Amino acid sequence: MSGELKHGPLAMVDENLRICMVICKDSVYKKSLNALQQVVARGGAPFIIADQSVPETDLGGMKHILRIPKTVDCVQNVLTVIPLQLLAYHIAELNGQNVSKLPKTILRLFQKKKRIH
Repeated sequence: MSGELKHGPLAMVDENLRICMVICKDSVYKKSLNALQQVVARGGAPFIIADQSVPETDLGGMKHILRIPKTVDCVQNVLTVIPLQLLAYHIAELNGQNVSKLPKTILRLFQKKKRIH
């Protein structure tokens, strides 16, 4: 998100926009911190998923922080995605979506694959 923020979404940031940011000590760490500062400067209060190596001081006193373990880069992405998937699942449930039912477009893909084999 850190690089894409400048190309549109930043203009929509205010105190009413719900934002979730992933911040890990990786190759884009400084860009991620810069993006966080820009969001906060516009009144945003993001929910942050951060690995344990990110110091509290770098997060600018944010209230909503979920810490995940620090691991090697190739596994770190998996650890950051899990909380996002759980968040999406629970938001869908709260909105009355049937999370156990696959969308028709995905079902068609599975049905076509079965016919081929």
